[in-house]
Amino acid sequence: MRICLHILALLPAVWLMFQGWLLYDFQDNMLTANPIKYIHHYTGEWAIRFILLCLAITPIRQIMKWNGVMKYRRMIGLYGFFYVGLHLLNFVVLDYYFDWATILKEIIKRPAITFGMIGVVLLLPLAITSTRGWIRRLGKNWGTLHRMIYLIGILAVIHNIMMVKADLLVPFVHMLILILLLGYRFVVFAGCAKVCHSHTNQR
Repeated sequence: MRICLHILALLPAVWLMFQGWLLYDFQDNMLTANPIKYIHHYTGEWAIRFILLCLAITPIRQIMKWNGVMKYRRMIGLYGFFYVGLHLLNFVVLDYYFDWATILKEIIKRPAITFGMIGVVLLLPLAITSTRGWIRRLGKNWGTLHRMIYLIGILAVIHNIMMVKADLLVPFVHMLILILLLGYRFVVFAGCAKVCHSHTNQR
């Protein structure tokens, strides 16, 4: 199962590399007339999909009573970080050619890029502390730290909507999925709080 998930998670990157090779070899490809823009949106969308899939793991476990799915959450989260890394590399290398002064200016000037970069910065400590060693070191604080994924998901969806100027269907689908996932958590949290309050009053 784990090997199959690795293969499925890498397929978008492999497909993109193949299309890049076709472009380099002057063959027909799917990267459109503006390959850099296409790669930017493609890697960004897959990053968001993996972040949303990571957020969906807990509802899947609770609704389907499938506790085994939790062991794949860390892997899915790291693949989200992998595609965020590709997205960032495209921005820094292909889009701005390591022009750090212009990159910094764009981050400050354009709110869409500001939201995206904040999300990247917040995601970095989550990726670093995803190992079993860090889980042991942080203890209960590990769960608190990794709840930042909720904020990261919100930032990613906002970044996605603001960056896409024409067809907003995909960004709005991502937003709807995020609302459902966060809404589910709110309902569950409110229900647990109500039960705890009821038990407290009975004592």
